[in-house]
Amino acid sequence: MSDQRTGQPKPQGPSLRDLVMKPVVYSVPGMDEAAVRSNLKYTDADDPNLLMDVYAPHGLAPGERRPAVLFIHGGAGSQSRAKDWGIFNSWGRLAAASGMAGVTFTHRLGYPKPLLKEAESDVEAAVDYVRANADALGVDGERICLAAYSGGGPLLSAAMRERPSHVRCLVAFYAFLDVRQSPMHTPYEPAGTLERFSPLAQLSAGADGLAPLFVARAGLDQIPTLNDSIDRFVREAVEKNAALALYNHPAGVHGFDNQTPCERSREIVRASLDFMQAHLGLRRDK
Repeated sequence: MSDQRTGQPKPQGPSLRDLVMKPVVYSVPGMDEAAVRSNLKYTDADDPNLLMDVYAPHGLAPGERRPAVLFIHGGAGSQSRAKDWGIFNSWGRLAAASGMAGVTFTHRLGYPKPLLKEAESDVEAAVDYVRANADALGVDGERICLAAYSGGGPLLSAAMRERPSHVRCLVAFYAFLDVRQSPMHTPYEPAGTLERFSPLAQLSAGADGLAPLFVARAGLDQIPTLNDSIDRFVREAVEKNAALALYNHPAGVHGFDNQTPCERSREIVRASLDFMQAHLGLRRDK
């Protein structure tokens, strides 16, 4: 391909797969020691790609249970098998090395058609599977964090709407937090569905019973209207007096946790792990 303005070949950047296969830019000791259970079939949906990996801390005693963090990827389609990407592999290991069970799973959130209802069903099935198999997985099913990335942000809506006691905290990294004005969503879904899948809309009920929130914003995010959705969400969360931790990365691009290798990226990843540990009832060893 050439640039129509200059006639010169366009510079070829890294492919999407090259980007997503990079690990998170922060690491902690013990990541390589995580005990991994791979390719668990967590749902009865007729899709062979809907599989789960569970990263458990090394050396758990028989019967010992740890809280779990479920990592919710963005819109890629189940055929991408996002749980196998380097970014989520490393997040799972980071959680395990930090004393939690890291749960990565592929769901049906798609692009360009988002398939929000199908993906929501998958997230619900993943949570149900982890809780139903808590003994075998070494998980405390009453201490769960949901961490969503990019287009996965709308899949936090159910937990914000229903506010189940077992979801102790919510994390959003460069995530859509309102899709009612998003050009990536409005052509595909009716207004009622966009309302249901907008975390901002769920704040209308107030902050009572709402799990604490960690929001990471990429100052140089390239996705249209994404930062606007975060900014409006933050304003509403403050107005509703919600428990909110906001981290802005002025030089961060979309996906900065594995794309922008700088101290601010590492600081935000480290802060998110501290946030998860605190709200899931763990303390970091000194």
